[in-house]
Amino acid sequence: MTNLDAHPALVECVGGTGDEGVEIQIITPRDVPLGGPRAMNVRRTLPARARSLIGAWCFLDHFGPDDVVVSGGMEVPPHPHTGLATVSWLFTGEIEHRDSVGTVGMVRPGEVNLMTSGRGISHSENSTVETTVLHGAQLWVALPDEFRDVEPAFENYRPVPIEHEGATVRVFMGSLLGATSPVRTHSEILGAEILLEPGTRLEIPVDDRFEHGVLVDTGEVSMTGVGPSGPASADVEKDSLAYAPPGATTLILQAGEAWTRLLLLGGPPFGESIIMWWNFVGRTHDEVVAYRQEWQEQVTRGGELVEDSQDVGAGRFGVVEGNHQKPIPAPPLPNARLRSRS
Repeated sequence: MTNLDAHPALVECVGGTGDEGVEIQIITPRDVPLGGPRAMNVRRTLPARARSLIGAWCFLDHFGPDDVVVSGGMEVPPHPHTGLATVSWLFTGEIEHRDSVGTVGMVRPGEVNLMTSGRGISHSENSTVETTVLHGAQLWVALPDEFRDVEPAFENYRPVPIEHEGATVRVFMGSLLGATSPVRTHSEILGAEILLEPGTRLEIPVDDRFEHGVLVDTGEVSMTGVGPSGPASADVEKDSLAYAPPGATTLILQAGEAWTRLLLLGGPPFGESIIMWWNFVGRTHDEVVAYRQEWQEQVTRGGELVEDSQDVGAGRFGVVEGNHQKPIPAPPLPNARLRSRS
């Protein structure tokens, strides 16, 4: 998935230090038009003014359930990424994924698609004609400095559901409740879907080095982090993201009167500052400017955007084979904020 803001802000994300205190923070989403004939909207909770990172998680879009007839579905032509891994997780619907390393695959409910951009990749995402309702989440993971220039790659994994104390848990990244995902990550990280029966109280042992986030998809939940400094609790409404700092050894999730589905994210504080602009993650303004320039050189001829992605030139981001949509050009740079550092 791409960030289709017409004028994306330059975001400097600073990893936490682990000493932010014990209070649970609630982040409310903002609506962002994603694209398509009728501008499908997503609810974005990361990055936010209040918090830009949870572990290495640096971007979180939550969408649907959308009637594709009304929303137009997902139509995201080829676009570039650097310095991150995209994580696609669906609840309903189906999306065709194509990328410049030759992958042609489907994003389906209960399966994680992990695309590591490394030094550079381009890809497209389009909901299939069979899809009538689209519902899911798209996340990005920032790659640590030592791994951000690795070769691009793609993985798919379908986790086996775990039944535990009135909950169904699918661990798609990292480890939880004795289950470990084989998906390769370049930092310690946790990603899981948890479905709670009405009234369920679920206690989860967690790594006290991790900060955690809980995104509520349906229903509502009370979240409590228990650690040496005592418990901290907060009620989390649908579509909101709760953040718990490091220190908790147990997370307690108490569902309300309805079925509750949520995503649990986690990881140690990232410990690095990153620069995010449009679909690029870098470390300096100059890097981001260079990434944009390289993409524009690949997708233009004589100053005009190519009409067919098969006419994209060779370069860092490759060509998305088999996709004939017009590629997405990079937005204009906010020059005052992306001035080269001396």
